[in-house]
Amino acid sequence: MNKKQKLTLARIIIAGVLLIVFNFVIDLPDRLAGALKPVLFLIPYFIVGYDILLKALKGIKNRQVFDENFLMAVATIGAFCLAIFYTGDYLEAIAVMLFYQIGELFQSVAVGRSRKNISALMDIRPDYAMIEKDGKLERVDPEEIEIGTIITVTSGEKIPIDGVIVEGHSSIDTKALTGESLPREIKTGDEVISGCINLSGVLKIKTTKEFYDSTASKILDLVENATSRKSKSENFITRFARVYTPAVCYSALALAVLPTIFTGDFAKWLYRALTFLVISCPCALVISIPLTFFAGIGGAGREGILIKGSNFLEALSKISCVILDKTGTLTKGVFEVAAVHPMSEDRQAELTDENNLLHLAAHVERYSNHPAAIALRKAYPNEADDCEIKNFQEFPGYGVQAVINGKEIHAGSSKFMDKIGAEWHKCYKTGTIIHIAINKIYAGHIVISDVIKNNSFEAVQELKSMKIKTVMLTGDSEETAHEAAEELKIENYFSGLLPSDKVSKAEEFLKDYKTAFVGDGINDAPVLSRADVGIAMGALGSDAAIEAADVVLMDDDPLKIPRAVKISRKCMKIVKQNIYFSIGVKLICLLLGASGLANMWLAVFADVGVMVLAVLNAIRALF
Repeated sequence: MNKKQKLTLARIIIAGVLLIVFNFVIDLPDRLAGALKPVLFLIPYFIVGYDILLKALKGIKNRQVFDENFLMAVATIGAFCLAIFYTGDYLEAIAVMLFYQIGELFQSVAVGRSRKNISALMDIRPDYAMIEKDGKLERVDPEEIEIGTIITVTSGEKIPIDGVIVEGHSSIDTKALTGESLPREIKTGDEVISGCINLSGVLKIKTTKEFYDSTASKILDLVENATSRKSKSENFITRFARVYTPAVCYSALALAVLPTIFTGDFAKWLYRALTFLVISCPCALVISIPLTFFAGIGGAGREGILIKGSNFLEALSKISCVILDKTGTLTKGVFEVAAVHPMSEDRQAELTDENNLLHLAAHVERYSNHPAAIALRKAYPNEADDCEIKNFQEFPGYGVQAVINGKEIHAGSSKFMDKIGAEWHKCYKTGTIIHIAINKIYAGHIVISDVIKNNSFEAVQELKSMKIKTVMLTGDSEETAHEAAEELKIENYFSGLLPSDKVSKAEEFLKDYKTAFVGDGINDAPVLSRADVGIAMGALGSDAAIEAADVVLMDDDPLKIPRAVKISRKCMKIVKQNIYFSIGVKLICLLLGASGLANMWLAVFADVGVMVLAVLNAIRALF
């Protein structure tokens, strides 16, 4: 608990002890009780309720009268006056204020718990960046750092600006950004994003962005603006409270005055009116609904899912169709070796296994900058082993050749094999096929393709289990798209699409479904903006996609898509539960209070009890 919460708790305890002592322990003589009792009971009343009274006075002064502070002030002061002039029982008046403060404290602690997840994100804000000047490290404001500056990040420090490692290797903690608990290993040449914590070693990073364009700054901006985007449910509660509160105040006044004209029993009807006021306090709705959305956004943030506002959280809960981009969303978006197929022994130039074929391909491609060459070198971990390479030549559109350890190696397309007279075999897998020949005799081929992400299949199946239609859009060829759709069990897919075609296709589904679009590239930005909910892959995704999206998945994991929908649906379920429960209990207790069947103790339950139960229900959205 913070300092303010501890002070409130101390006031509640002191007031509670005094109330027990004055009510059950001290027995005043009859001749003194009438004068001293009100004075004694005013002490715990003011201890526990002075801030409520001050807020009520401030509201009256600012012409914003009808709020929960005004209701509590009027009800408890009225109950206190009834005790002085009629009943002599001060317990109810003080207990109402006491339990109200207990409920407020409970709500404050609950908000604090959900705020921790947001605060964890706020901790990614870097306070400084370190640059080397005259052989010494100097702290500077990260806002002053220009693109291309070399910054130094020592162990335990936050990476202040996005960049590329030019010296050093380490492991970094990305938990605050992605929700991933395991550290990530990094080395020279790797890209790093701001907000991560360097766990070991010293890193020198060449900045690729300015401070305001870096990942940490953008995330903080998203989080800080999330609460300003209210959902329809929150706006309804705000409008409801604006009409409801003055309506019950005037109803209570009518309940106190009108029956008294006919019965003459002012005390009886005033007591009912005060009970009516306490019951009517809309705290449960006003507090629990925003808290539920706040907890939902905080809980999603803890898992690396950034939702830009409660309106998008509510929209996400209604999704019935998810349209998925392929490259970078369902696939890794980078070339990788997908398969290695050496020839059978009766056809190959010499005994060649998968490892040897990769060895030859990686070395013959050592001096090429083609994406396929880079993928081959990455796939063979011992590329730098002792190997003699001579007479390297590159033939654009065909392939490369070199003499490796005395053997003439050719690697490239089927046209290249035809050119050298090697009898090549067709590969039935889709992707870029690199054929290999040893001394102009065919040795096999290697398939390089964009590999499906580990969790893509599971993500698609989860969406299907949630009765959500899945559609794949891609600019790739029909053959490539069909193979990916087959592997992922996606029945609806469209290939060969330009960015404008993707928008047109998405609009077809928008007519019949509440649609979310998931993408990562700059060409996906128009569709992300057009969909009911745009979801961007944030770790490798483009800045344009992240700006256009309503939801950002910080670690590019497709499994976070159904997880985000589940969080939103759970959140909206809790919102509806709290609305129905709060209004239902209020209406029943208001009828009981007006008819005289409810006393102040039931009023306390209808106000504080319902609020506590609603808040307890709301914080379930965190988990």
